[in-house]
Amino acid sequence: MLLCVVAAICLCGCGSVKKQSGQDGMVPAELTEDLIVVGFSQLGSESVWRTAHTASIQEQLTKEKGFFLEYNNARQRQENQIKAIRSYISQRVDYIVFSPVTETGWDTVLQEAKNANIPVIVVDRMVDVKDDSLYTTIIGMDAQEEGRKAGRWLEEFCRKNKGKDETINVLVMEGTAGSSAQIGRSEGFDEIAKTHDDWRVLEKISGEFTTTKGKEVMLSMLSKYQDIDVVVSQNDDMTFGIIEALQERGVSYGVDGDVTIISFDAVKEALELVADGKINVDIECNPLQGEQVAEVIRKLEAGQPVEKRYVVDGDIFTIDNVKSVLEQRKY
Repeated sequence: MLLCVVAAICLCGCGSVKKQSGQDGMVPAELTEDLIVVGFSQLGSESVWRTAHTASIQEQLTKEKGFFLEYNNARQRQENQIKAIRSYISQRVDYIVFSPVTETGWDTVLQEAKNANIPVIVVDRMVDVKDDSLYTTIIGMDAQEEGRKAGRWLEEFCRKNKGKDETINVLVMEGTAGSSAQIGRSEGFDEIAKTHDDWRVLEKISGEFTTTKGKEVMLSMLSKYQDIDVVVSQNDDMTFGIIEALQERGVSYGVDGDVTIISFDAVKEALELVADGKINVDIECNPLQGEQVAEVIRKLEAGQPVEKRYVVDGDIFTIDNVKSVLEQRKY
Protein backbone atom coordinates (compact mmCIF):
# COMPACT_ATOMS: atom_id res chain seq x y z
CA MET A 1 0.00 0.00 0.00
CA LEU A 2 2.85 2.37 0.83
CA LEU A 3 4.45 1.74 -2.58
CA CYS A 4 1.13 2.48 -4.30
CA VAL A 5 0.81 5.79 -2.46
CA VAL A 6 4.38 6.84 -3.39
CA ALA A 7 3.81 5.90 -7.03
CA ALA A 8 0.59 7.93 -7.12
CA ILE A 9 2.34 10.99 -5.68
CA CYS A 10 5.16 10.69 -8.26
CA LEU A 11 2.69 10.42 -11.12
CA CYS A 12 0.77 13.47 -9.95
CA GLY A 13 4.01 15.39 -9.57
CA CYS A 14 5.17 14.52 -13.09
CA GLY A 15 1.82 15.40 -14.58
CA SER A 16 1.77 18.86 -12.97
CA VAL A 17 4.91 20.13 -14.72
CA LYS A 18 4.60 21.09 -18.36
CA LYS A 19 8.23 22.16 -18.95
CA GLN A 20 11.51 22.33 -17.13
CA SER A 21 13.67 25.42 -16.99
CA GLY A 22 16.21 27.32 -14.93
CA GLN A 23 19.98 27.25 -14.53
CA ASP A 24 19.86 24.89 -11.56
CA GLY A 25 17.08 22.60 -12.66
CA MET A 26 13.33 22.70 -12.57
CA VAL A 27 11.37 25.93 -12.33
CA PRO A 28 7.98 25.64 -10.59
CA ALA A 29 5.23 24.70 -13.03
CA GLU A 30 3.24 27.88 -12.35
CA LEU A 31 6.09 29.96 -13.83
CA THR A 32 6.22 28.13 -17.16
CA GLU A 33 2.69 26.79 -17.62
CA ASP A 34 1.36 27.94 -21.00
CA LEU A 35 4.66 29.74 -21.76
CA ILE A 36 7.11 28.83 -24.51
CA VAL A 37 10.41 28.07 -22.77
CA VAL A 38 13.48 29.32 -24.66
CA GLY A 39 17.14 28.81 -23.73
CA PHE A 40 19.29 31.62 -25.14
CA SER A 41 23.10 31.44 -25.10
CA GLN A 42 24.77 34.69 -26.13
CA LEU A 43 28.45 34.50 -27.04
CA GLY A 44 29.42 37.42 -24.81
CA SER A 45 29.15 41.15 -24.22
CA GLU A 46 32.24 42.31 -26.06
CA SER A 47 30.71 45.30 -27.83
CA VAL A 48 27.96 47.90 -27.91
CA TRP A 49 26.45 45.97 -30.83
CA ARG A 50 26.36 42.73 -28.85
CA THR A 51 24.63 44.43 -25.93
CA ALA A 52 21.95 45.75 -28.30
CA HIS A 53 21.56 42.29 -29.86
CA THR A 54 21.02 40.67 -26.47
CA ALA A 55 18.54 43.34 -25.40
CA SER A 56 16.56 42.93 -28.62
CA ILE A 57 15.98 39.23 -27.94
CA GLN A 58 15.28 39.72 -24.24
CA GLU A 59 12.70 42.42 -25.01
CA GLN A 60 10.81 40.15 -27.41
CA LEU A 61 10.88 36.87 -25.48
CA THR A 62 9.06 38.06 -22.37
CA LYS A 63 6.36 36.48 -20.20
CA GLU A 64 3.92 39.15 -21.35
CA LYS A 65 4.46 37.95 -24.92
CA GLY A 66 4.12 34.28 -24.03
CA PHE A 67 7.73 33.24 -23.42
CA PHE A 68 9.88 32.10 -20.51
CA LEU A 69 13.51 33.01 -21.34
CA GLU A 70 16.61 31.41 -19.84
CA TYR A 71 19.66 33.58 -20.65
CA ASN A 72 23.35 32.63 -20.56
CA ASN A 73 26.40 34.81 -21.29
CA ALA A 74 29.21 32.57 -22.60
CA ARG A 75 31.88 35.25 -22.13
CA GLN A 76 33.53 34.50 -25.47
CA ARG A 77 34.19 30.84 -24.67
CA GLN A 78 32.76 28.04 -26.80
CA GLU A 79 32.95 25.53 -23.96
CA ASN A 80 30.63 27.78 -21.94
CA GLN A 81 28.11 27.80 -24.77
CA ILE A 82 28.23 24.03 -25.17
CA LYS A 83 27.68 23.64 -21.43
CA ALA A 84 24.71 26.02 -21.57
CA ILE A 85 23.14 24.21 -24.53
CA ARG A 86 23.49 20.87 -22.75
CA SER A 87 21.85 22.41 -19.70
CA TYR A 88 18.94 23.56 -21.85
CA ILE A 89 18.64 20.06 -23.32
CA SER A 90 18.54 18.49 -19.86
CA GLN A 91 15.88 21.01 -18.81
CA ARG A 92 13.80 20.08 -21.86
CA VAL A 93 13.28 23.66 -23.04
CA ASP A 94 11.04 24.14 -26.06
CA TYR A 95 13.63 26.00 -28.18
CA ILE A 96 17.34 26.73 -28.09
CA VAL A 97 18.59 30.05 -29.48
CA PHE A 98 22.29 30.80 -29.62
CA SER A 99 24.81 33.12 -31.23
CA PRO A 100 27.96 31.02 -31.77
CA VAL A 101 31.41 32.21 -30.72
CA THR A 102 32.96 30.40 -33.70
CA GLU A 103 31.54 28.61 -36.73
CA THR A 104 32.91 25.13 -36.08
CA GLY A 105 32.73 22.62 -33.23
CA TRP A 106 28.96 22.33 -32.86
CA ASP A 107 28.10 18.98 -34.49
CA THR A 108 28.03 16.88 -31.31
CA VAL A 109 25.99 19.17 -29.06
CA LEU A 110 23.53 20.08 -31.82
CA GLN A 111 23.04 16.37 -32.54
CA GLU A 112 22.15 16.00 -28.86
CA ALA A 113 19.55 18.75 -29.24
CA LYS A 114 18.16 17.09 -32.35
CA ASN A 115 17.93 13.75 -30.54
CA ALA A 116 15.93 15.52 -27.83
CA ASN A 117 13.61 17.01 -30.50
CA ILE A 118 14.48 20.57 -29.51
CA PRO A 119 14.57 23.02 -32.46
CA VAL A 120 17.72 25.15 -32.61
CA ILE A 121 17.68 28.71 -33.93
CA VAL A 122 21.08 30.22 -34.73
CA VAL A 123 21.21 34.03 -34.51
CA ASP A 124 23.64 36.66 -35.81
CA ARG A 125 26.40 34.28 -36.89
CA MET A 126 26.70 31.03 -38.86
CA VAL A 127 27.57 27.47 -37.89
CA ASP A 128 29.61 25.09 -40.04
CA VAL A 129 28.17 21.60 -39.45
CA LYS A 130 28.17 18.45 -41.59
CA ASP A 131 24.39 18.10 -41.37
CA ASP A 132 22.36 21.29 -41.65
CA SER A 133 19.30 19.51 -40.21
CA LEU A 134 21.00 19.99 -36.82
CA TYR A 135 19.56 23.50 -36.75
CA THR A 136 16.15 24.76 -37.80
CA THR A 137 17.07 28.17 -39.15
CA ILE A 138 19.68 30.94 -39.06
CA ILE A 139 18.69 34.58 -38.52
CA GLY A 140 21.40 37.15 -39.09
CA MET A 141 23.77 39.03 -41.30
CA ASP A 142 25.48 38.20 -44.56
CA ALA A 143 28.98 39.00 -43.40
CA GLN A 144 30.52 38.23 -46.78
CA GLU A 145 28.27 40.77 -48.48
CA GLU A 146 29.18 43.30 -45.80
CA GLY A 147 32.84 42.78 -46.69
CA ARG A 148 32.04 43.28 -50.37
CA LYS A 149 30.20 46.52 -49.54
CA ALA A 150 33.34 47.82 -47.84
CA GLY A 151 35.45 46.85 -50.85
CA ARG A 152 33.08 48.47 -53.34
CA TRP A 153 32.99 51.67 -51.29
CA LEU A 154 36.80 51.78 -51.29
CA GLU A 155 36.82 51.22 -55.06
CA GLU A 156 34.65 54.29 -55.57
CA PHE A 157 36.62 56.31 -53.03
CA CYS A 158 39.91 55.50 -54.77
CA ARG A 159 38.46 56.31 -58.18
CA LYS A 160 37.62 59.80 -56.98
CA ASN A 161 40.59 60.55 -54.72
CA LYS A 162 43.82 58.76 -55.66
CA GLY A 163 46.40 59.29 -58.35
CA LYS A 164 46.65 56.97 -61.34
CA ASP A 165 49.79 55.11 -60.25
CA GLU A 166 49.35 55.53 -56.50
CA THR A 167 49.51 52.43 -54.31
CA ILE A 168 47.00 52.20 -51.47
CA ASN A 169 48.35 50.62 -48.26
CA VAL A 170 45.53 48.85 -46.42
CA LEU A 171 45.53 47.49 -42.86
CA VAL A 172 42.75 45.03 -42.01
CA MET A 173 41.82 44.81 -38.33
CA GLU A 174 39.93 41.52 -37.98
CA GLY A 175 37.58 40.39 -35.24
CA THR A 176 37.51 37.17 -33.22
CA ALA A 177 39.28 34.47 -35.25
CA GLY A 178 36.92 31.82 -36.57
CA SER A 179 33.75 33.87 -36.03
CA SER A 180 31.31 34.36 -38.88
CA ALA A 181 31.82 38.12 -38.84
CA GLN A 182 35.59 37.75 -39.12
CA ILE A 183 35.49 35.05 -41.80
CA GLY A 184 32.76 36.62 -43.93
CA ARG A 185 33.93 40.23 -43.78
CA SER A 186 37.49 39.19 -44.58
CA GLU A 187 36.45 36.97 -47.50
CA GLY A 188 34.09 39.58 -48.91
CA PHE A 189 36.65 42.38 -48.77
CA ASP A 190 39.37 40.10 -50.19
CA GLU A 191 37.12 39.27 -53.11
CA ILE A 192 37.15 42.93 -54.14
CA ALA A 193 40.73 43.68 -53.09
CA LYS A 194 42.27 40.94 -55.26
CA THR A 195 40.95 42.69 -58.38
CA HIS A 196 43.07 45.75 -57.60
CA ASP A 197 46.81 45.43 -58.10
CA ASP A 198 47.28 48.90 -56.59
CA TRP A 199 45.83 47.85 -53.23
CA ARG A 200 48.52 46.50 -50.94
CA VAL A 201 47.19 44.76 -47.84
CA LEU A 202 49.93 45.37 -45.27
CA GLU A 203 48.60 42.93 -42.72
CA LYS A 204 45.51 41.22 -41.36
CA ILE A 205 45.61 41.19 -37.59
CA SER A 206 43.03 40.50 -34.89
CA GLY A 207 41.69 43.18 -32.59
CA GLU A 208 39.27 40.66 -31.03
CA PHE A 209 36.27 42.97 -31.55
CA THR A 210 37.19 45.08 -28.48
CA THR A 211 38.22 48.72 -28.04
CA THR A 212 41.17 47.90 -25.77
CA LYS A 213 42.68 45.35 -28.15
CA GLY A 214 41.93 47.55 -31.16
CA LYS A 215 43.94 50.39 -29.65
CA GLU A 216 46.79 48.10 -28.58
CA VAL A 217 47.11 46.54 -32.03
CA MET A 218 46.84 49.86 -33.86
CA LEU A 219 49.63 51.40 -31.79
CA SER A 220 51.78 48.42 -32.74
CA MET A 221 50.91 48.79 -36.43
CA LEU A 222 51.72 52.52 -36.39
CA SER A 223 55.18 51.65 -35.09
CA LYS A 224 55.62 48.93 -37.69
CA TYR A 225 54.33 50.76 -40.79
CA GLN A 226 55.10 54.36 -41.66
CA ASP A 227 52.49 54.64 -44.41
CA ILE A 228 48.98 53.37 -43.70
CA ASP A 229 46.37 54.82 -46.04
CA VAL A 230 43.28 52.79 -45.14
CA VAL A 231 42.20 50.88 -42.03
CA VAL A 232 39.41 48.35 -42.46
CA SER A 233 38.09 47.72 -38.94
CA GLN A 234 35.64 44.84 -38.64
CA ASN A 235 33.57 46.41 -35.89
CA ASP A 236 32.93 49.81 -34.31
CA ASP A 237 34.41 48.96 -30.92
CA MET A 238 37.79 48.23 -32.48
CA THR A 239 37.40 51.43 -34.50
CA PHE A 240 37.05 53.44 -31.28
CA GLY A 241 40.39 52.00 -30.11
CA ILE A 242 41.99 52.66 -33.51
CA ILE A 243 40.95 56.30 -33.34
CA GLU A 244 42.41 56.63 -29.84
CA ALA A 245 45.72 55.23 -31.13
CA LEU A 246 45.77 57.60 -34.12
CA GLN A 247 45.09 60.55 -31.83
CA GLU A 248 47.89 59.56 -29.45
CA ARG A 249 50.35 59.36 -32.35
CA GLY A 250 49.16 62.60 -33.90
CA VAL A 251 47.99 60.97 -37.15
CA SER A 252 45.08 62.61 -38.94
CA TYR A 253 42.16 60.46 -40.02
CA GLY A 254 38.68 60.54 -41.47
CA VAL A 255 37.24 62.62 -44.28
CA ASP A 256 39.98 65.26 -44.21
CA GLY A 257 42.75 63.09 -42.77
CA ASP A 258 45.64 60.93 -43.93
CA VAL A 259 44.07 57.62 -42.83
CA THR A 260 40.74 56.53 -44.29
CA ILE A 261 38.65 54.53 -41.82
CA ILE A 262 36.15 51.85 -42.86
CA SER A 263 34.11 50.41 -40.00
CA PHE A 264 31.31 47.87 -39.49
CA ASP A 265 28.15 47.61 -37.34
CA ALA A 266 26.96 51.24 -37.36
CA VAL A 267 26.14 51.74 -33.69
CA LYS A 268 25.01 55.23 -32.74
CA GLU A 269 28.32 56.33 -31.20
CA ALA A 270 30.12 55.38 -34.40
CA LEU A 271 27.53 57.06 -36.61
CA GLU A 272 28.09 60.27 -34.66
CA LEU A 273 31.76 59.99 -35.64
CA VAL A 274 30.68 59.44 -39.26
CA ALA A 275 28.62 62.64 -39.04
CA ASP A 276 31.70 64.46 -37.67
CA GLY A 277 33.84 63.17 -40.55
CA LYS A 278 36.05 61.04 -38.28
CA ILE A 279 34.93 57.70 -39.75
CA ASN A 280 34.67 57.68 -43.54
CA VAL A 281 32.12 54.91 -43.90
CA ASP A 282 30.28 52.48 -41.63
CA ILE A 283 28.72 49.26 -42.98
CA GLU A 284 25.56 48.49 -41.04
CA CYS A 285 24.85 45.18 -39.32
CA ASN A 286 21.45 45.35 -37.64
CA PRO A 287 21.38 43.78 -34.14
CA LEU A 288 17.61 44.11 -33.69
CA GLN A 289 16.84 40.48 -34.44
CA GLY A 290 14.58 39.64 -31.49
CA GLU A 291 11.30 40.30 -33.29
CA GLN A 292 12.22 37.89 -36.09
CA VAL A 293 13.27 35.23 -33.56
CA ALA A 294 9.87 35.52 -31.85
CA GLU A 295 8.08 35.36 -35.19
CA VAL A 296 9.93 32.20 -36.24
CA ILE A 297 9.12 30.49 -32.92
CA ARG A 298 5.44 31.36 -33.25
CA LYS A 299 5.40 29.90 -36.77
CA LEU A 300 6.98 26.70 -35.51
CA GLU A 301 4.48 26.54 -32.66
CA ALA A 302 1.68 26.80 -35.23
CA GLY A 303 3.23 24.06 -37.37
CA GLN A 304 4.04 26.49 -40.19
CA PRO A 305 7.16 26.16 -42.38
CA VAL A 306 10.10 28.53 -41.89
CA GLU A 307 13.01 29.47 -44.13
CA LYS A 308 16.39 27.87 -43.56
CA ARG A 309 17.99 31.31 -43.46
CA TYR A 310 16.77 34.85 -42.85
CA VAL A 311 19.20 37.60 -43.87
CA VAL A 312 18.96 40.90 -41.98
CA ASP A 313 19.65 43.76 -44.39
CA GLY A 314 21.90 46.71 -43.58
CA ASP A 315 22.76 50.11 -45.05
CA ILE A 316 25.99 51.98 -45.78
CA PHE A 317 26.50 55.26 -43.94
CA THR A 318 28.75 58.18 -44.86
CA ILE A 319 28.74 61.84 -43.93
CA ASP A 320 26.28 62.40 -46.79
CA ASN A 321 23.41 60.28 -45.44
CA VAL A 322 24.06 59.52 -41.77
CA LYS A 323 22.18 62.43 -40.21
CA SER A 324 18.89 61.05 -41.48
CA VAL A 325 19.13 58.05 -39.11
CA LEU A 326 20.95 59.42 -36.06
CA GLU A 327 17.92 60.65 -34.12
CA GLN A 328 16.07 57.34 -34.49
CA ARG A 329 19.06 55.15 -33.61
CA LYS A 330 18.32 53.09 -30.49
CA TYR A 331 21.73 51.45 -30.05
